[in-house]
Formats: sequence, structure tokens, C-alpha cells
Amino acid sequence: MNRQVLPPLPKNASTVDPKIWRAIAGAAVHIPAVNSRVYYFPQGHMDQASSPPNNLSPRLLSRPYILCSVSAVHFLADPKTDEVFAKLFLQPLNDFAAIFPRVPAPEVDDGERIFSFAKILTPSDANNGGGFSVPRFCADSIFPPLDYSMDPPYQSLVITDVHGIAWEFRHIYRGTPRRHLLTTGWSRFVNGKKLVAGDSVVFMKNTRGNMFIGIRRAVRFVPARSANDATRLCLPICGVRNRVDDEDNEEKQVEEKCREEFSRNGKGKLSPKSVAEAAELAAQGLAFEVVYYPKAGWSDFVLKAEVVDVAMSVTWCPGMRVKMAVETDDSSRTTWFQGVVSSVSVPDHGPWGDYMG
Repeated sequence: MNRQVLPPLPKNASTVDPKIWRAIAGAAVHIPAVNSRVYYFPQGHMDQASSPPNNLSPRLLSRPYILCSVSAVHFLADPKTDEVFAKLFLQPLNDFAAIFPRVPAPEVDDGERIFSFAKILTPSDANNGGGFSVPRFCADSIFPPLDYSMDPPYQSLVITDVHGIAWEFRHIYRGTPRRHLLTTGWSRFVNGKKLVAGDSVVFMKNTRGNMFIGIRRAVRFVPARSANDATRLCLPICGVRNRVDDEDNEEKQVEEKCREEFSRNGKGKLSPKSVAEAAELAAQGLAFEVVYYPKAGWSDFVLKAEVVDVAMSVTWCPGMRVKMAVETDDSSRTTWFQGVVSSVSVPDHGPWGDYMG
């Protein structure tokens, strides 16, 4: 087998320590290990594009999922939004490789531990002329101890963001009743990161006492796509259509908008063209790369093969009880939702409907 050439890192993206990355992404996010087997779901990938890709090949539309091996993983941070994302390099597996998979690379434990605390910003926190109200648990578990013999107790904190930039804050304990606050330096951080109420900040500390700060952006509601969007994907094999120029124009508009400002609706970071190119390579059995932004409520499109195999082996039927774990936005707890399967059917619309039986 020829040695694979790994893709270059995205321009201007910052490489993030995997443990810091996971603390910001949240405990509910799972990135597969190198050499592990995964299933890639093209439709789930396309759901994260800024708009549905066009002109998909019949070969791709005949493969609702593709077994792959993970060749490389890069843990990165967006240069504009500070949002963490992962870039995975995947190799579709042939029958031989599927039967005799490579052993996943073991995670190296260097003894480093990350302690973290996340808080959703209130309107007061996000006011660029105010301060940040620090929950006591965060002050006690992440920040260095205050000298309470001072009146009022205060200290200067230096906290590093995902790009390696150090931010200085004044941490003070004052007020009636007394509470922990970040004052000087906080407004500069709010303005620099374009924070708004609903965004979350994640404070972290490693075992050496170094402190870090990350951001989770609030996602504004976007209406669900209609069945017409799914139909658009399969139109090229049903009839002739000239949409290449329209798609190119749409692509340019998305890129221009992203250069001016970042999207808060969870879309726009993955272009339809890049998603379609990756999916087409996967369908041809060629190595490809995907970009994954972890977001609450989004469906994963690269899943561990063991998880999918177990789910596919279950005989799903109406009346079966199920439960699902959902992590809260501030990662403070995991809520379990319970329900009952109401019906089991194969979708009869959309590009992959005929191949899911």
C-alpha cells in the first residue's frame, strides 16, 4: 500500500491541544482515534453545509454510508470565531481491510489533566462596558486562591486563548453581597471576541496551574430544511439541469459573507462544493478529508463503526423504549431523555431513500 500524504492544515487555523479542545467541545463530543474504523454518512455531512450541494453522482447516491479508516486527526480552532473544530483524514476500506483492520493508535497519557468550567453569558456579562460575574465554583476550582486579608481581595490573572494570545483580567471579590468579578480587561475581551448574551466561555486549568479560555458560540434558530431540499440533491439523475453557474455564484456569496462576518446560525462554515467533493471521493474509494464543527443538536456524520454495527443489529420495532443523553450548553450536567419508538420505516423521499432498505 502506498504511503498516504496527509493534507496541509487549514490556513490561519490554530492547532489546539487535544485535551483543551475536548474541554471546549464538551464531554458529549467524541472524535475517533487514528487507525480506528468509522462509518461516514454523506447525507449527515451535507446537512452541515451552508446549502444543499448539487449535481451529485449516481455512484454517491447509491452509498448512504461508507466504511472508512481514520488516517489522521487535527484539533483546530477557527481564526475568526475561536470555535474549535476537527479535520479528519479518512480512507475508505476495501473488503480485506474491513476484515483485518489496523489497530487504533493508543492515546498517550502524559499525566496532564484539564479542569474546566463553562458559563453561558448573561446580558450583563456580555455588556462591553461591564464586568463578568464569576460563579464561586469557577473561582475556587480554576483561579488561584485570593488573599482574603486584603480589602477588597483582588488579583491579576493571565489567561491564554486557543490561539496562544494571553489576556489579562482583574479578579476581585466585592459587592453586597460579596461576589467574584472579572473587571479590568473583560470589556476588551468581549469586544475582541464579539461575544453576545447566550455565548459560553470555558475557563480551564491544567495540572501545572496554567489557565486557558475558550468560547462556544450561541446558535441562532434556523428553520428545518424541507423535503424540497432533499429532492434537489437527486434532481441531476432524474433530468437535465443547468445549475452549475447558480451554485458557483452562491458559493462566492457565502465566501464573501464569511470574510465579512461569521455566521451565528451554525451554517456557512462548510461550503457545498467542499462537502460534495469529499463525498464524491469517498464514493470512489479514494482518500478524503472532512471538517467537523461540534454543535449541540447537530447529527454526527463520522461515527465509530462499533457503535453503528451495534445499532444496525438491533431489530427496531414500535413500542421499544429508548433513551438519549444530551449535555447542557454549559456542560454542567447531562440530561437523559426517554421515549418510545412510534414507527419504523425507510424514508421514501430524498436521494438515499431507495438504498436504505
